[in-house]
Order: sequence, then structure tokens, then C-alpha cells
Amino acid sequence: MNNCFKGTGVAVVTPFHKDGSIDFDAFKNVIHHTISNHVDYIVVLGTTGESVVLSKDEKNAIIHFAAEIIDKRVPLVAGVGGNCTNEVVNNFAYFCFDIVHALLSVTPYYNKPHQKGLFAHYKTIAERSPLPVILYNVPDRTGVNMTAETTLKLAHNFDNIIGIKEASKDMEQCAMIVRNKPENFLVISGDDLLTLPLIAMGGDGAISVTANAYPKEFSHMVRHALEHDFLKARALFHKLTLFMTAIFMDGNPAGIKAALNQLDIIQNYLRLPSVPVSRKTYSAIKKAMEVLE
Repeated sequence: MNNCFKGTGVAVVTPFHKDGSIDFDAFKNVIHHTISNHVDYIVVLGTTGESVVLSKDEKNAIIHFAAEIIDKRVPLVAGVGGNCTNEVVNNFAYFCFDIVHALLSVTPYYNKPHQKGLFAHYKTIAERSPLPVILYNVPDRTGVNMTAETTLKLAHNFDNIIGIKEASKDMEQCAMIVRNKPENFLVISGDDLLTLPLIAMGGDGAISVTANAYPKEFSHMVRHALEHDFLKARALFHKLTLFMTAIFMDGNPAGIKAALNQLDIIQNYLRLPSVPVSRKTYSAIKKAMEVLE
């Protein structure tokens, strides 16, 4: 199972119509676009998918729809996290996870638990989860960093915790996890710009935002790096750098939705409190995309 999640996962956007309803036709286009361009698995209901502004019924509909469109071509990962541990585990009974291959669970946000609290949170999830669990550490969004020590303690104590999407931007922390992890535990980049150096130190790939728009280029970069062909990987990395920087200027997923809109794959709508990027940023993204043409 762990090998299924080496390489490039894409944290897909959730497209919307102007009235705020989910645009399932555009969602299908995003999935086909990414899979046909060699990503290794799909992640729904993550940060990029605006999961925090979706209802439970909408989340269930997205899981079912994604599984149907993917049609077993690649594995499917679903985001299920939150700042209430009981709510997270109660969701295991609500959502239809028999069509999902693994769960991505973000650290609790807003309540800023200590490391003991983070360990207890994930211990409860691991003991109740019907599927393998990928931890997700993203302190810029949650307000709390899960230390390498806590990650490693979880990795060594629970076989069904199979990896971490690490987005702390702390390469020393990443190095400690890679060095001391169990053999089959995956260390996955949660920051597109740090994917190449993380793989170089022994990481296993990325769950990418960029790959929504440029799945072929990003997944080839990752594949070359995993095969230790860093000349080819580095060339693709430098080609993508301007774009990877531009799409985060006004936050995620506003930037990647602007790019997908320019590619005529989705409409440029988000749910409040997120709003589209500024004209200045839209122009910067467009300019960065010209480099990739």
C-alpha cells in the first residue's frame, strides 16, 4: 500500500459555479487532466479542495464522484481532519470510505494542542480508522507544528500510519524524520518548492498544488528525482519555479484556480471567505505560465 503513494499526488481543487454550487463537469475535467498526465494518485477534500467550506453531504458526493471518474486508474486519498478528535472519528461512519485507499488527516487547528495532545489525537484516529492514515503537518495554516519527535513516535507505534505530508518548511525537521523513520514510512512534501530538496534527502514525493495545472511537468520532475536523475529533475524544477511562486502570492487555492481558469479547465470561483486573486497576481500567474508554453 505504501508504494501506491510514492511519486506525485495532486491535491485537486473543488470547482464551483458562479452560484457557489459544485461544478462536477469541471471537476471531471481536472481529474482527467491530471491522470492523463501521469500523476500517481488523487487527493480530494484537502486545503486546495476548500474542504473547510464544504458540507458533509458535499464531501460525500465528491468522494463518490471522484472514485467514479478515476475508475481505479490511480488510488484515491480523502482528507478527513479537524480540531475536534471525536468529530474526526465519527466521520469514519458517515463517509463512504470503502472506495478510498487512504486518509489524509491534518493536525488540529485553532486550539493549538501541545505535542502530547497531537499524539493522543492521532492515536485515537489510528485506532479507529478503517484505512491507512497519512499525517498532515502544515503549521502556517493550523498554528501548530508537529515536531519530528511526535511524528516519529506515531510512525513507530502505529502500522496504519503510513506517512506524513510535511509542510513545515523546516528542512532540519524533515531531515530528522527521514533519518529516523521506519523503513516503509513515507515522507511526502506538502510544499511544491521544497519537493526536490526533500526527495534528495530521502523523501518519497509530493502532494502537489502545481500538478493541478501542470501534472506532466511536475510528476516528471518527481519521477526523475526519485530515480536519482537530478539533472533532468532540476531542469524541470527551474522551469516550474516562477509558476510555483506566483500561484501562492494571494494564497491557495486562489492562485491555482486562476491558473486553471486561464487553461480553460475551470471557472474562477471560490467560496467565501476565499476570493479570487488580484489583477496583479492574475497577471503574474499568466506571465509565469507563458514560460511553460
